[in-house]
Amino acid sequence: MNLYKSLTIVFVAAVFLLIISASFTNVAAQSSISSGTINGTAVDANNAVVSNATVEVFNAVTNYRQTVQTDSSGSFRFNNVPFSNYRLTINADGFEPLIRQIEVQTIVPLNLNSQTLAVSGTQATVEITSDQNLLENVPTTHTNVNQTLLQRLPTSSPASGLSDAVILTAPGIATDANGFFHPLGDHAQTSIFLDNQPISDQQSTAFSTQLPLEAFQSLTIVTGTPNAEYGDKTSLVIDAVTRSGLGLQRPTGSFAVQAGSFSTVQTTATFGFGGERWGNFSAFTFNRSQRFLDSPEFESLHNDGTSINFFNRADYSPTERDTLRLNFYVSRNQFKTPNTYDQEARGQDQRQKVKTVNVAPGYVRVLGRNAVLTVNPFYRRDDIEFTPSPNPLNDELSTLSQTRSLTNFGFRSDLTVTLGRHNAKFGVQATATRISEIFGFGITDAQFNNPLSPNFRPNLLQYDLTRGGRLYTFAGKQTVTQQAIYAQDRFTYKGLTTSIGLRFDNYRGIVKGIGVQPRIGFSYLINRTKTILRASFARTMETPYNENLILSSAPSELRGQGGILGATTDDPLRIGRRNQYNVGLQQQIGKYVLFDADYFWKFTNNAYDFNVILNTPITFPIAWGKSELDGLSFRVNLANFKNLSAFYVAGTSRARFFPPETGGLFFLEEIPAGVFRIDHEQKFQHSFQAQYQLARLKGIAPYFLFGWKYDSGLVAGEPATYEDAIALTPNQQAQIGLFCGNQTATRFNPIVSCNSTTRGARRVRIPIGEANDDHNPIRISPRNIFNVGIGTDNLLRSDSYKLNIRFNVLNLTNKEALYNFLSPFGGTHFVAPRTIQLQAGIRF
Repeated sequence: MNLYKSLTIVFVAAVFLLIISASFTNVAAQSSISSGTINGTAVDANNAVVSNATVEVFNAVTNYRQTVQTDSSGSFRFNNVPFSNYRLTINADGFEPLIRQIEVQTIVPLNLNSQTLAVSGTQATVEITSDQNLLENVPTTHTNVNQTLLQRLPTSSPASGLSDAVILTAPGIATDANGFFHPLGDHAQTSIFLDNQPISDQQSTAFSTQLPLEAFQSLTIVTGTPNAEYGDKTSLVIDAVTRSGLGLQRPTGSFAVQAGSFSTVQTTATFGFGGERWGNFSAFTFNRSQRFLDSPEFESLHNDGTSINFFNRADYSPTERDTLRLNFYVSRNQFKTPNTYDQEARGQDQRQKVKTVNVAPGYVRVLGRNAVLTVNPFYRRDDIEFTPSPNPLNDELSTLSQTRSLTNFGFRSDLTVTLGRHNAKFGVQATATRISEIFGFGITDAQFNNPLSPNFRPNLLQYDLTRGGRLYTFAGKQTVTQQAIYAQDRFTYKGLTTSIGLRFDNYRGIVKGIGVQPRIGFSYLINRTKTILRASFARTMETPYNENLILSSAPSELRGQGGILGATTDDPLRIGRRNQYNVGLQQQIGKYVLFDADYFWKFTNNAYDFNVILNTPITFPIAWGKSELDGLSFRVNLANFKNLSAFYVAGTSRARFFPPETGGLFFLEEIPAGVFRIDHEQKFQHSFQAQYQLARLKGIAPYFLFGWKYDSGLVAGEPATYEDAIALTPNQQAQIGLFCGNQTATRFNPIVSCNSTTRGARRVRIPIGEANDDHNPIRISPRNIFNVGIGTDNLLRSDSYKLNIRFNVLNLTNKEALYNFLSPFGGTHFVAPRTIQLQAGIRF
């Protein structure tokens, strides 16, 4: 299906939704795009309005808090409220506090009508936390994160703050290098819905750029079965709401400078202003570091980088039922590719530049008390340029170059309707992605394809620069289109919440495919014990990654059975099909503790992955015949208890992949011939984060932060035996901490033989007994990383301009640890050494 047919479907769907919307009666209200709105009026017992009352919504689990004042008519409104449960409190002079629980789970405005306040002394004193409800009776497990927590999380990756936030706050996430993560056993099956704009291309530092954390109002991280509105890559869905200036009563903003280890400097600034019907919010971030990416050595070599980001959101409500929004985002990452000691000695100087432009207007029409229409066109372009060393022969093994772009544009529209118990959503989505790829390759090591070697490949000789060969060049273009239509409904009856949905996708790219995807889920609230039981199922259609998709799919001189490097077949990457099952429970313990656990099973035909060329940022999408994933994820939240709040998230997964392999561009790596555990798999990981706010000391309220991150270790690429470890290069032996008795390998003094029974590797677990890719794979050694911090949000005790200072130490014990080692899917990367950060800023 070509682009014009796609746009025709979009136009027809939009007209259809507008015709439906005309049947609803318009009522004065406002609504944001991916969050809720609360309206109400404060009155006394005689129905007289109460002006200048303080109204607050508060979520004890996320510490989300928003406060407004009633106007002269007694009315109040909360905009941009993340979906969750809240405690609503109204305080006014001469009246008793009014406290009630409310639920915001739809963009249809929640109209509370008149809230009657009792005169002081006519009611018994109310205990604020006595009816605190921490439970959410929804069938899909998810984690809510708001701006308050984002401001204090210890982020360590320059230009990858969003990735750090997801890793630290959501359960079941295995950490990888360069802002990369593996959600619930998958490689990177992640989609971001940014104010209802779908983004499914890769978002780690090496692929694209990320919005600064200062731009987000809230994140809803979905790790359970996805609703029908979510498609494409759904192992993890991030529903992100950006900050808005709409409704601000006075200008607000911030400016902060952070300096730290590795000559890292980060500058951030935000500014928001507006009124009842308009608003604007801007966020700017600049990062510079000499450890911009995770390095293949514990020492950072050839690793300088900078990142510049600017985000702006403008809102305008011409009427009380219409809201227009325009998101604009532009950014650039520019960095050197980190070297190993061997590459540094050769003078290797590879670099990469990533530029992103994103424009996304939006329109919200409130159609009445029960319906809201959203319309969201969008445009996004990523340009990536990877350049080799000026002298190609300085590049280790081979010289590589790449210039590629992804241009994604499309349209998404939803109609949300609430009728009685039902909360339904109907929507359409159409996207087109224009892919452009230019790739260059040449051999720079005379031993790589030595004519005297038994593994000599004659066809490769023409690209051997050490023997007078030339560079291989590939260029390709392709437009991928995808259309979707979906419907879903959620309703509750006597404690049982049912969610049903159906999604249809039509994918047209190098391959073609359609998918009918039913979704169903149940959750049941047992009020007496404050327990929620969940079960759900989703059928999903998985689509290939767009990064380097053309070269990875199309037969060429470099890949396939007829090629000289490459995959095991000439077949292109095909559509994946998945059945996913989840069961779980949520349990409130007392007033302050919430426990949530979820078990998942995922069975996929044509399961996607990546392979990486050496330690470069150049990767290629691949697929395996099938995969079987299962695991447990859970989290525990301690709501604010005497100024102490904390959360603990953890998970375990099993990830079994089955040949045959399709796609990719493998160089020296061996492709598994049988079932194996992929490097997505990690037996166990957890993250514990706590913060304690001291009582005011001379007007200052300092806080303390503590974090503990444990990873049991991903599956590694080498070595399968100690003898294999001895065959590694001296530098590779030093990377894994190979030892024999009292001798530890260094790059100047390798281990050439070992007769001691005390031998092994400190940073890689060499299998005991016979290595087996399925039952006894090579793994990275476990690691514990501790982070501490101290700060204050108002050092000068000012009500107008608040000076904030924070001091962090990340990796407190300076643990030397690896993310991965010689993995054909990830390369080799070290965890960052001890990092010191000092931040000072001002908020107003």
